[in-house]
Amino acid sequence: MLSDDSRSADDLKERKSKSQVKREMLALQALGEQLVALSPSQVARMEMPEDLREAVLFAGTLKKGEALRRQMQYIGALMREADAGPIRAALEEISRGSGQDAGLFRELEKWRDEIIAGDETLLEKAGDRFPGLDRRHLRQLVLNARKEKEEGRVPKSARALFRYLKGLSGA
Repeated sequence: MLSDDSRSADDLKERKSKSQVKREMLALQALGEQLVALSPSQVARMEMPEDLREAVLFAGTLKKGEALRRQMQYIGALMREADAGPIRAALEEISRGSGQDAGLFRELEKWRDEIIAGDETLLEKAGDRFPGLDRRHLRQLVLNARKEKEEGRVPKSARALFRYLKGLSGA
């Protein structure tokens, strides 16, 4: 059996200071704020307790003010009960994914612009890169986009071409 002296020494090691508890609480509340900033579909895909998910989605509907502040405090309290590890990992994955999406977005914009400008080799590369490509549909979109550009009209077909390429890429 442990003596009272050794037990109190262990308790002191395990006990956190009031400041440490407050820092952890504020960090969890900040994590909750990051959750509120996500879209509802992103929140729905994350692994978290259902009451926390509902609180986050509800906070997303609130405007500035006292109600939002109270809801954020409630989310912070729910976060203390939840396992924050998977939530942090999911937020990191989302932030990494958005950088990859931006790179793909820029690449597809470049392809669209170069195809419309007349780069026929990219049309062939697009056929190789995207196996489900409908060449006839792609050529029609390109012709329409070129015609709109020459006439100075709104680039409706250029946008449609971008959406088509984006759909083929799986983004």
